[in-house]
Amino acid sequence: MVDQQIRTWEVLDPRVLDVLAELPREIFVPRAYRELAFADAQIPIGFGQNMLTPKLHGRILQTLNIGREERVLEIGTGTGYLTACLALLGGQTTSIEIRPELSATAAQNLRSIAGARAQLQVRDAFSLAPLGEYDVIAVTGSLPVDDHCFEKSLAVGGRLFEVVGSAPVMEARLVRRIETDQWIRESVFETVIDPLINAPQAPRFVF
Repeated sequence: MVDQQIRTWEVLDPRVLDVLAELPREIFVPRAYRELAFADAQIPIGFGQNMLTPKLHGRILQTLNIGREERVLEIGTGTGYLTACLALLGGQTTSIEIRPELSATAAQNLRSIAGARAQLQVRDAFSLAPLGEYDVIAVTGSLPVDDHCFEKSLAVGGRLFEVVGSAPVMEARLVRRIETDQWIRESVFETVIDPLINAPQAPRFVF
């Protein structure tokens, strides 16, 4: 998986490669799809959601360049695979999931991984309750339209990964907060992933 998929997608950070090589991905894949655990394909995890591909996980982690003591937030826990990667690379890690069933499954999966400690929360990331302040934020579902709510939870110097747009082409972005009231947004590659539940939608035109 690492050599045939992840390296070929220009993921070369040794810390990221080590985590992806050592973490047993199959633990986080639903039993019915275990034979596809290392395939270059999105895997259904229930509730109309899919597990991201290995190469996309690698690109997310490399783009965020996570420091060992940094505070990390994940929006969209899923089965907990990326959560485990984030926790192993960073410091205090929090992951938010709107589906309690997925959060419960992720909690069970994470217990199998020594050192992958994360605080899991069941909530809607778009609710009015504050998210807190973090050095790194990974948004694992797409935003159909630009929404700057998550980048406001970055500490100065922090980085956020997000995917914006609609199929067939979406834009993966790295957002950096360089001042209290200033952010830099950089397009890093194109992809297509499932939208976040309750994400703002583009207005529909009525003729």
